[in-house]
Amino acid sequence: YFQDLLNKSEKALYDAFPSVYGELYTQNMKVFKDLYSELRRYYRGSNINLEEALNEFWTHLLERLFKLMNPQYHITDEYLDCMVKHAEQHKPFGEVPRDLKVKATRAFIAARSYAQGFLVGSDVVKKVSQVSLSHECTRAIMKLMYCPHCRGMSSVKPCNNYCLNVVKGCLANQADLNTEWKYLMDSLIVVADRIDGPYNVDTVIGTIHMRIAEAISNLQENKDSITAKVFQGCGNPKISTKSSSSEDKKRRGKVALEAKSSAQALEMLVLDAKGNLTALKTYWITLPSSLCKKVMASSAADDKCWNGMTKGSYLPEVMGDGLANQINNPEVEVDITKPDMTIRQQIMQLKIMTNRLGNANIGNDVDFQDASDDMSGSGSGDSCPDDVCGKRLSKSPSTRQPETHAIPKQSGHGINGASSRSLPSAFLLLLSVAFIAAQHLWR
Repeated sequence: YFQDLLNKSEKALYDAFPSVYGELYTQNMKVFKDLYSELRRYYRGSNINLEEALNEFWTHLLERLFKLMNPQYHITDEYLDCMVKHAEQHKPFGEVPRDLKVKATRAFIAARSYAQGFLVGSDVVKKVSQVSLSHECTRAIMKLMYCPHCRGMSSVKPCNNYCLNVVKGCLANQADLNTEWKYLMDSLIVVADRIDGPYNVDTVIGTIHMRIAEAISNLQENKDSITAKVFQGCGNPKISTKSSSSEDKKRRGKVALEAKSSAQALEMLVLDAKGNLTALKTYWITLPSSLCKKVMASSAADDKCWNGMTKGSYLPEVMGDGLANQINNPEVEVDITKPDMTIRQQIMQLKIMTNRLGNANIGNDVDFQDASDDMSGSGSGDSCPDDVCGKRLSKSPSTRQPETHAIPKQSGHGINGASSRSLPSAFLLLLSVAFIAAQHLWR
């Protein structure tokens, strides 16, 4: 939506300016193209100083237009440097550059940070989904899915609390994302209110071409006084030996542009995004319940389900969320002293992005690192050992190296509000395969 606003503004400029300004536009087309190119690069995360980019645009535009509006003079680069210094204090473009810089900077900072926040969240989900299952987790899942068949109870499904303990043990590290994940969702909601409120992103980004037209009109109307003041400060330039009588160069006019308001569309987008963000706040700690409910949990009475040993009630209490709460998990042996480093790295990336959004919320710019997504393979659990229902396997610590999270490139993919479509792939795949295999084996 943000990029569409920018595209429409640029197209409106290209459509209207040639017929109104003639050579004032055609000979300076690159200046306008460069501006929109820089705005796009900034939005996509390039390390560009937005204020400097806007200042550079107005400087180059002033230099080009001053020469075109004074074709009878030979104006050197040195003279242009002096002209810019003297003209700035006289505000040749009126208040437009200052006003646009203030509004556009705040709008683009908010829009860019907002979009990057979604991409970071999506990238965190992807990287966390690729974390390998431990041997203990694989063993517990196989026991959960296959042992009732071994005991001749193929129609008996796991008890819900039994399933929860298994999955909470397997996703103990993932649940530790919850706090920083919630902070990120809250920060995105706050910035969303800014986008559709004080920072007026819809109006600012969608009307850049109109502000440029207003600025050029101001320069044309004040051409004589500005030129006189420049000549006074820099001296009279030499008369050009080249004759130029083209009326096209002296053309004046105002661009008849209308701002097509799409504020209602933006409002609907923001409302929809805020609703999904609110639903995603507890994403990581509700994954166990979602998996057990949708994949394999029994809807039978509490005393008629598979409890890990037989058909009956499941007595152990359900463990809390997160790694620290798994110290006494009866179903999965979890070493709480060895947190998964990939997930800890993603927790740090969530903190960094939340901090950036906090700065964007008050109008402070933030830098994003341009980098391609680093590829990381997804691991898979080992096959079920013969004594899966007997003794526990020895702990095998993870050898995965910490992954450095980079700001992902714009890809058009965000976070889906439906949790069932973003479940950790390795875990869900294993459960699905195990369930289907069990059906075929015992049919």
